[in-house]
Amino acid sequence: MLPKYENALAARSVNPPNPPLTTELGTPRLVLRPPHTGDVAAIRHLVRENYEHLRPWKPASSPGEDLCSITGVSNTVLRHRRDWKRGTGYVFFLTRRASKSPFIGKIALSSVVRGALQSAYLGYWVDACAQGQGLATEGVAAAIDFGFGPLGLHRIQAAIMPKNSKSLRVIEKAGFRREGYAVRYLYIGGVWEDHVIFARTREEYELDRASNQIK
Repeated sequence: MLPKYENALAARSVNPPNPPLTTELGTPRLVLRPPHTGDVAAIRHLVRENYEHLRPWKPASSPGEDLCSITGVSNTVLRHRRDWKRGTGYVFFLTRRASKSPFIGKIALSSVVRGALQSAYLGYWVDACAQGQGLATEGVAAAIDFGFGPLGLHRIQAAIMPKNSKSLRVIEKAGFRREGYAVRYLYIGGVWEDHVIFARTREEYELDRASNQIK
């Protein structure tokens, strides 16, 4: 039987304190941190180098908008920091612990909803040159700990295209379950693409943690 959190959630009248923008998450091989305004050049290099790598999986930018330009990246960084301060989104850029530079990926807990839902959407990607090393799995695990820990979320969900086999492997290793199938969910590359919907709740997260401690 899953642990019962209904009483605890009902008693939570105030959301947890918002973590500071100086937050860093550590794993054996990675450091995850929010973007700084001084990171624009490094982030621009990362997104430019991975433009073709990410193009099949991401919605196109609006007409006339260049997200790879200095202005576009600067605006994106400012938006990420503003969302963090408002508690509506938490974006981390990944670096290798051994060097802390350059950036090799991005993980986000976005569209945070409080109140009765207490949820967020998970998104992630890793540099094309850092694929196949388990770094996405490692970083996602840290982000999930952050979401169910300091953020106090009850539910984290993700939407992944069925043909994105690498992302599917990552989300399944992270303990998410398939919850549904969204037909023509997002407009990507001129096509309305179907997505598989995954989710994990606090009860499942705590049960997995307890099981791992027993082993």
